[in-house]
Amino acid sequence: MIKILFMCVANSARSQMAEGLARKILGPDFWIESAGSEPKSVNSFAVEVLQEVGIDITQHFSKSFDQLDPSFKADLNYVITLCAEEVCPVVASKSATRLHWPHKDPASNESAEVQLANFRVVRDQITQAIEEFKVKTFSATQSY
Repeated sequence: MIKILFMCVANSARSQMAEGLARKILGPDFWIESAGSEPKSVNSFAVEVLQEVGIDITQHFSKSFDQLDPSFKADLNYVITLCAEEVCPVVASKSATRLHWPHKDPASNESAEVQLANFRVVRDQITQAIEEFKVKTFSATQSY
């Protein structure tokens, strides 16, 4: 099983969306989690924009790396950070390939309409990044 960890600071928006999207796009042969260096709570706009594409993350909660299952943390395959304007969390892992997909934090003090639009843009960018990662990293004939 291939283990992928998505990380950002609060584990409230980008990494939560990436976790939900990757589970749908990559499927059951992947163990996918998310975490943050300063976990807050899952942003309701993240939940809403994923529901728009048929993904339910209502049971997700923000967590730190230390809260993840030890068997998941052992022999991680990929750690993917999603921060753009802030300092991304760092995880010590000898086995993991580190990737950085910078995406602007969609949460802001703007109106709900503007924030929803920002969340949709980031959702679509992350979707595209995961799909490209899947094609580039895992061939159709490769078994996991």
